[in-house]
Amino acid sequence: MSKPLIGISTYLEPARWGVWDLPAALLPAGYPRLVRASGGLAAMLPPDDDPAAAAAVVSRLDALVLAGGADVEPSRYGAEPSPRTGPPARERDAWELALIDAALATGTPLLGICRGLQLLNVALGGTIVQHLEGHTGGRGVLGEHTVKPVPGTLYASLVPEAADVPTYHHQCLDRLGDGLIASAYAADGTVEAAELPGPAWVLGVQWHPEMGGDTRVMEGLVRAASAR
Repeated sequence: MSKPLIGISTYLEPARWGVWDLPAALLPAGYPRLVRASGGLAAMLPPDDDPAAAAAVVSRLDALVLAGGADVEPSRYGAEPSPRTGPPARERDAWELALIDAALATGTPLLGICRGLQLLNVALGGTIVQHLEGHTGGRGVLGEHTVKPVPGTLYASLVPEAADVPTYHHQCLDRLGDGLIASAYAADGTVEAAELPGPAWVLGVQWHPEMGGDTRVMEGLVRAASAR
């Protein structure tokens, strides 16, 4: 059996390497490494100028991963930006929202990581807490805390016990989007995972599994992709 093709969203940033100083489509290497370790093939998906292309892209994939990164623009969920919210990434927001719509419309398995979970929530009509403390290890340093699964959820079927996870976020879910249910919490009550019950595999986690050694969440996505 061929390995499933897992698309991972990327972002455009100025970058320097060798003699070059150019815009680049970036993705931390942990993402494709985690996909490979979990039995999949990784494909990087840079933002497209035409979000309408998302449906064609998703049609070629067996599953989709929405990577972490910039804050979702608050206007996307009807809020004004707070002083602690980062600058908007409008092109990326538009592209990844189109990827989400295409994945949900076709039943393509979807995993949102950090920003990816937040954007999934916004796509379904939810809102975001624009700043909270205690979920990083400091500027540019990962933190770690325990998340506890909600019994009976998809996430709990993958990771049935409380687990320590690598974390780096200053925002989190507020009002859950239509149909989403919380499937893991931190000790302070922060929703750390949410999912969309139904025939399709749709899960988001607030932490960064690509920065740790636990492959169970990504393995679940790869199994779902293989079963399509």
